[in-house]
Amino acid sequence: MLSSVLHSGRAIAVNIQIMRAFVRLRHYLASHDELRRKLEDLERRLGEHDEQIAAVFEACDKGVRFT
Repeated sequence: MLSSVLHSGRAIAVNIQIMRAFVRLRHYLASHDELRRKLEDLERRLGEHDEQIAAVFEACDKGVRFT
């Protein structure tokens, strides 16, 4: 994401390469179902972790003590 904010020639080139890598990954995953399922499971679990981390930060903001 930082490369899209910097607006230099090098940052733009890096951003283009990143996008190309994601496109290649998408094509690869389309032809490999098991890997696609594993990646989807990983994304789901990471989403759950994001929610849990947000809950921890919210509790810290409210001054909740974990013992």
